[in-house]
Amino acid sequence: MTSSVLWTPAAAAFKNSGLARFAAQNGFDPHDYETLHRWSIGEKGAFWRAVWDFAGIIGEPGAVAFRADPSAPMTGSAFFPEASLNLAENLLRGDDAALAIVETDETGHFRNYSRDELRTMVARTVHGLKAAGVGRGDRVGGILPNRIEALAALLATLSIGAVWSSCSPDFGVAAILDRLGQIGPKVLFATQRYRYAGKDHDIAGRLGEIAAGMPGLTTLVICSDQTAVSAPAGVSCVGFESFGREGDLAFERVPFSHPAYVLYTSGTTGAPKAIVHSTGGVLLQHVKEHLLHGDVRPGDVMSWYTNTAWMMYHWLISGLACDAAVVLYDGAPILKSAGGLDPSPLWRVAERAGVTHFGTSPKYLATLADENYAPGARHDLSALRSLLSAGAPVSSGQFDWVYENVKRDMIFASISGGTEIIGCFLLGSPLHPVRRGHLTVKGLGLAVAVMDDRNAPVIAAEGDLVCTEPFPSMPLTFWGEGGDERYHSTYFAVRREIWTHGDIAEMTVHGSAIVHGRSDTTLKPGGVRIGTAEIYAACEKFPEIEDCLVFGAPVTGDEEILLCLKLKEGRELTADLAQRIRKHIREQASPRHVPHRIHAVSAIPYTLNGKRVEGAARTVIEGKMVKNLGSLANPEALDEYRRLDRSQAA
Repeated sequence: MTSSVLWTPAAAAFKNSGLARFAAQNGFDPHDYETLHRWSIGEKGAFWRAVWDFAGIIGEPGAVAFRADPSAPMTGSAFFPEASLNLAENLLRGDDAALAIVETDETGHFRNYSRDELRTMVARTVHGLKAAGVGRGDRVGGILPNRIEALAALLATLSIGAVWSSCSPDFGVAAILDRLGQIGPKVLFATQRYRYAGKDHDIAGRLGEIAAGMPGLTTLVICSDQTAVSAPAGVSCVGFESFGREGDLAFERVPFSHPAYVLYTSGTTGAPKAIVHSTGGVLLQHVKEHLLHGDVRPGDVMSWYTNTAWMMYHWLISGLACDAAVVLYDGAPILKSAGGLDPSPLWRVAERAGVTHFGTSPKYLATLADENYAPGARHDLSALRSLLSAGAPVSSGQFDWVYENVKRDMIFASISGGTEIIGCFLLGSPLHPVRRGHLTVKGLGLAVAVMDDRNAPVIAAEGDLVCTEPFPSMPLTFWGEGGDERYHSTYFAVRREIWTHGDIAEMTVHGSAIVHGRSDTTLKPGGVRIGTAEIYAACEKFPEIEDCLVFGAPVTGDEEILLCLKLKEGRELTADLAQRIRKHIREQASPRHVPHRIHAVSAIPYTLNGKRVEGAARTVIEGKMVKNLGSLANPEALDEYRRLDRSQAA
């Protein structure tokens, strides 16, 4: 498969980039990535110890970098079984005066924090946690916007060997209890109010109900200007500014496999899975991705539009361990103004802060295109070296748009991994060309492949994205009773001791990859498996379409493809529009991708983490109940799908 090259690395990158220097230091030619990659998975101990040394990890690695388990090669093997380290100690490294955090929001607030200022805030919070009885292995929760208080609470928790987990404040009571309620936090940091898209939201009334649903909770820390929360009996309520006192900051070093974070899946097929991630796995995976694949350098400034619950928040803040600064943005990325939509907030921040690595999503890029907003023409992006996108496949057309409208001389990296691995299977590289529509390389240390139904690896053909060798950021377990069994059944039931990720993907002859969509939303008309990404990409070409959802619905002995369109204001689903859409899909994808039914709808259902939920739409079409409506941002949207009538389709 061929694909046009949109960017190529300069010759200097093969000497000066982090990836080139790492390759050379370990005896490899920076031009020969395939050999470097084979070494990274064939000599796991040597590779990951080299990453530890290259990143200057603070801690004791121990004498053994990798211990294999022949009876359970993936789930039984261990990395750095003798190591001792602390994640927060590595994130809080650096000179006192060096920039650590840029805190900003949709109102234009903008404040810099030095590393010393951040450490001072963390030290005070550590004292408060210890006074509240929190120790190693205890859980601490957060219901906070993306501001400095959330980061300080997280780092303080990690500093004493406790476990951090968070939810965004826009989650409802049930959704929060479905998540944080599983792990029994002892202390909960929360806000009474947050601002989004120009509106203030007061959630003080929810906090008492949430606290009452957490039996082990002893302390509620309010990170806003008032603390008038009716906490249940036995739970003390204190303001963040009064929590703890200033003092020295010490770090409790823990084993490599000690729990650090609990993150949650956003599925709608049951209670969210509480995924437990390890201290060492998080740190090593992230510094590898930042220093080598992202070419993050000391003094760089990294941003990613995210809330505090998404894995990309945890990924972003690990930039601190690479001596980079991190932007914390609170609020909506696009605001409404008298003249229409205002897409400028994130780009104004990027210009003012000198952002070098800007993280976003395909949906955001599509909105910029719809609004004819060209950031490169409106803002000084001279500092920008990398634009990254995650959350869904990036269409080929969006690659073109990025290089035409953001910046030509930069890396555009479509990256793919997940909450489950708190990192990336496929991502960018400073030493590889950017190909239109492709994810550039397999991550170092990750034995990524695409397998067909024979469990054979294939090239230039669609199949299941898998990983065949262990890696440090695999989950420790799922929290709760039967966690190991649930973890194994989720990722290892299809192929014994081979991680099956749940994506339909394709490895190309260039060593790059294409992700076609989730396997649980794979379409099978006529028994032939196809992905949804091509259909979504085709729909992006139509200015009439604001958003869309594609899923399969059973018919007698087969499956038909439904395309649901949320049209822009004033637009209608006419026979002509439906015909043009089908023709474009047939030409751009294949006849098999052409939808049997096209419906106009008023809303597209999304999870709280901002992902389309094709599975929930299919479930209600079949007349079944969605088990976990608390995972949806707009569950009421499903009522319309339940009533969709084939006779009314275009």
